[in-house]
Amino acid sequence: MFRFRTVATALPLVVVLPACSLRMQPAEKPRPNVPVVALPAPKPPRIYRLEHLDTLVQLPGRVLRIYPAARPVYEQLPTPTWVVAKPASAEEEDSFLDFTAEERRQLAKAGPRVQRTGRALLLRPTAAKEVRLLNNPAETEDNVAYEYLTALPDIRQWLLSVHLYEGGYYLLIDQRTGRRTQLMAPPVIAPDGRHFVCGNSDVLARFEPSGLQLWSLDDVAPRLLWERQTEWGCTQPRWLDNKTILFEQDFFDKGDVDTRVVRLQVVP
Repeated sequence: MFRFRTVATALPLVVVLPACSLRMQPAEKPRPNVPVVALPAPKPPRIYRLEHLDTLVQLPGRVLRIYPAARPVYEQLPTPTWVVAKPASAEEEDSFLDFTAEERRQLAKAGPRVQRTGRALLLRPTAAKEVRLLNNPAETEDNVAYEYLTALPDIRQWLLSVHLYEGGYYLLIDQRTGRRTQLMAPPVIAPDGRHFVCGNSDVLARFEPSGLQLWSLDDVAPRLLWERQTEWGCTQPRWLDNKTILFEQDFFDKGDVDTRVVRLQVVP
């Protein structure tokens, strides 16, 4: 099984340009017998010249542009503690997949409404019957394990990770109604609490879909506004403001996975 890592004041994302004047400047005149050599314009790094990574077709007639972003700005943006990056080594992967110890720590903080009894995970909404999720450790494609991750009080949801025989997904369970909402990755909530995004990356193994989801929180339950599965992966999206995210864009290039930091406005 594999499991993947899932109006506020915006941090500055501008490139400082040298001051310039709009007044006409005198034309330069080369000195006699001195050749003028035109210097070639500097080329951006190759990963920023791969045009097929620069757009996201959202709906018919609308294309979202993807722009390069500064890693120092990205690294200053907050990221939820429940959004975990994919392990880099086999040893970390083994520890990552053994989620029982971490789940025990989270259950100890969850209170009496969330409990585990053997293979059963029990969640008790305030206005609905108990939700009972049962692990199946079979060595077949029916294998499934439900891991409790955390409570999200700002949106009144519990967050779970669902581990399948190959790959997996995430699950929100409403703390009032017990309604289940399946996500491709952990939610990252906008500063104003009106939207959240889910970004996933599996460009190498391809057990899970790579791409991006945008959800609305204006209704009683989370509502999917759009979803796009892409050839590139979206790792650890972070909100720059209430409309724009920065994320690490993973893509397969020259036999290996490379990454660049990019910016995308997901809310009109």
